[in-house]
Amino acid sequence: MAPNHSPKFLAIAHDAKKNVKETTVIDVKSRLDKGEKLLLIDVREESEFATDHIPGAIHLSKGVIERDIELAVPGFATEIILYCGGGFRSALSAENLARMGYSNVISMDGGIRVWRENGFPLTSH
Repeated sequence: MAPNHSPKFLAIAHDAKKNVKETTVIDVKSRLDKGEKLLLIDVREESEFATDHIPGAIHLSKGVIERDIELAVPGFATEIILYCGGGFRSALSAENLARMGYSNVISMDGGIRVWRENGFPLTSH
């Protein structure tokens, strides 16, 4: 669970998770290992992204993703996998992108926390 999150935030995040498609860290890693070219978007803050992120991911923080997504991803049917620290911010962002017309947005449950716990590769800049 996420002990540092407020109850109201958790309530809206859990509601968003009910409304969006989710995938697992294991599934994303498996697809990458098979050579699939995935569009991974890290919705964490810039400082979090700079510390570490999944190789090949692009950064559009939760604060700007709705503003900037159409420049980064003009195709509304493109598969987009969003991730954050634990899967809450990505679910909230996925819900908003779906409302904007993106039909193939997926939130990675567990986020980079579970990615790290599995010892999967990370990069930084």
